[in-house]
Amino acid sequence: MQTGTERRASPRFMMSLPVQVRYESDTAHIEQRTVTRDVSFRGLYFVAAASFRAGSPIEFILTLPKEITLAGDVHIRCHAHVVRVEEHDATRGVAAHIDCYEFLPGPVM
Repeated sequence: MQTGTERRASPRFMMSLPVQVRYESDTAHIEQRTVTRDVSFRGLYFVAAASFRAGSPIEFILTLPKEITLAGDVHIRCHAHVVRVEEHDATRGVAAHIDCYEFLPGPVM
């Protein structure tokens, strides 16, 4: 029995993928490496130690490993905004909606 309304416009896939997140807070430029919990065509969810605020813009580089692409690693730079932040003890779960993206040539530092 479903008790809530499903708001997702595209299916989510439970995948732990490396992601490098960049975010401007009121006092600092934050850059953090973490992993996704799930991803979709329009968004992703990851866990981070840094503070994020709903509505804030973020940039991240998502890496699709060669095991998924069946070639080499593929890096995708995404511009997004935070739609939800969930507190989990010392970390936060962050849901973000992807506004636009581009495939990056070559390796990412």
